[in-house]
Amino acid sequence: MANNIPVIEVFGPTIQGEGMVVGRKTMFVRTAGCDYRCSWCDSAFTWDGSAKDQIKQMSAEQIYEELKQTGEDRFDHVTISGGNPALYAAIDELIDVLQGDNIKIGLETQGSKWQDWFTKVDDLTLSPKPPSSGMDTNFETLDKIINQLKENNRLEDNVSIKVVIFNDEDLNYAKNVHVRYKDVPFFLQVGNEDLQDIEPSQLMHKLISSYERLIEKVIASKELNQVKVLPQLHTLLWGNKRGV
Repeated sequence: MANNIPVIEVFGPTIQGEGMVVGRKTMFVRTAGCDYRCSWCDSAFTWDGSAKDQIKQMSAEQIYEELKQTGEDRFDHVTISGGNPALYAAIDELIDVLQGDNIKIGLETQGSKWQDWFTKVDDLTLSPKPPSSGMDTNFETLDKIINQLKENNRLEDNVSIKVVIFNDEDLNYAKNVHVRYKDVPFFLQVGNEDLQDIEPSQLMHKLISSYERLIEKVIASKELNQVKVLPQLHTLLWGNKRGV
């Protein structure tokens, strides 16, 4: 049991809707549990207890078997999501199992905790949370994570920073993050304020309007010349539907 991982869902193949590999065909493994409580979290079910009956304690081999049963031979990339998967040292074993069969790994974490297996992830996104989340970034910890990745020569192609933007305060936060880690590829992503069930086409129009406003602000900023501005692609396609 000590080497098991609490998994709340396995699904796909679908496309990655966020970050450095947006649009990439992938499977998803979503872990339960998080050390943050973001006000706008779109996967709060991973930590708020509402889906606790869906959590399964699984070994790396069991997770891979479920991935193959679900995705068959239609994938070569797996995104490990949460919650915060960086809480679990046993992810190391899952990475070894998947990469041993030539499966690439994508993973996102807020950068609140270091794991040695970060250096093995093919597509690692660090996503510190802006003021609108209600969380405070521990920059001392994030500095250490960035420095350790740099020492392992992982920053150029394998690591990126992504900040979700809901308002001007978040954008100012993002500017400071970008200046602090100027050598790390940097992505901004428009946030989804409507997490309740809403008609997908109606939500799409709201998100596109927010995306356009964010683009205009980035264009007007001299501090954000090297960033990439993204929509939340899966939300544009499927709204707040889970498991896609």
